[in-house]
Amino acid sequence: MLAIYKKEMRTYFTSIVGYLFLGFFLALIGLYFYGQNLRGGYTNFGYALMSVSLFFILLVPMLTMRIMAEENRQKTDQLLYTSPVSVTKIIIGKYLSVLTMFSIVMLIVCFYPLILAEYGNVNLKMTYAVIFSFFLMGAAYMAIGLFISSMTESQAFAAILTFVVVILSVFCTSIAELLPQDSKMAWGLFAVLLLLFAWLSYIIMRNITVSVVFGVVAEAVLFLFYRVKPELFDGALVRVFSWFSIADRYSSFTYGEFDIASIVYYLSYCVLFVFLTIQVVKKRRWA
Repeated sequence: MLAIYKKEMRTYFTSIVGYLFLGFFLALIGLYFYGQNLRGGYTNFGYALMSVSLFFILLVPMLTMRIMAEENRQKTDQLLYTSPVSVTKIIIGKYLSVLTMFSIVMLIVCFYPLILAEYGNVNLKMTYAVIFSFFLMGAAYMAIGLFISSMTESQAFAAILTFVVVILSVFCTSIAELLPQDSKMAWGLFAVLLLLFAWLSYIIMRNITVSVVFGVVAEAVLFLFYRVKPELFDGALVRVFSWFSIADRYSSFTYGEFDIASIVYYLSYCVLFVFLTIQVVKKRRWA
């Protein structure tokens, strides 16, 4: 695992990608820190980080698009899979390298509240809780990007798909609020989402029988609920989409709330998508 980690870190610092990510990310945070905190007079550093979080739609694909897709394209993944290192350690090593790049930015950011404290009263405990939650939110996005990169050989496709997924996770609550909130609309959209989950299960397991059975059973259960209790679907789009919104969970920290549930939520995302990546790679290894 350590060898994989070192290889990935060396790749980031022997190409422009690592420096571009660090430079762009720090420049954005510095710009908002100056504009909102130093010049604007806000002592809450969370506002600046909340503004920067929108740029995850660019930063996450930049860092994760090549991490698995490039191995798949060059067929060097076969060398990794036949090595004595387990698939789990390979994936964890790659994920830790991505987190290290992100951690470098966050360690530098940890000095910003101390600078701000020189110009006013700053609640450092709350501020560092905000920084920690921002790191967890980024870690969740990185896990999603890693998973998407494992499913393709094209860096461009991985970047585009990651961009779409991240931007949907940021704006999914707003999008849901624009849609009709009647039960029929909710049922139809949930039916489409279940089909997407069935397709995703096929990609992960490569078992058409299990995927079809899952899709049919899930659609049948959904239709049964719709026929028996249609009122459950009224306004359900906003409730469900809000739950999937990674960015919405961060807002509570900016208002001074230390939300344990959100921390567990972010960690669950990290574990889930790293696990799914491992399963995708294992299926490809034995295919």
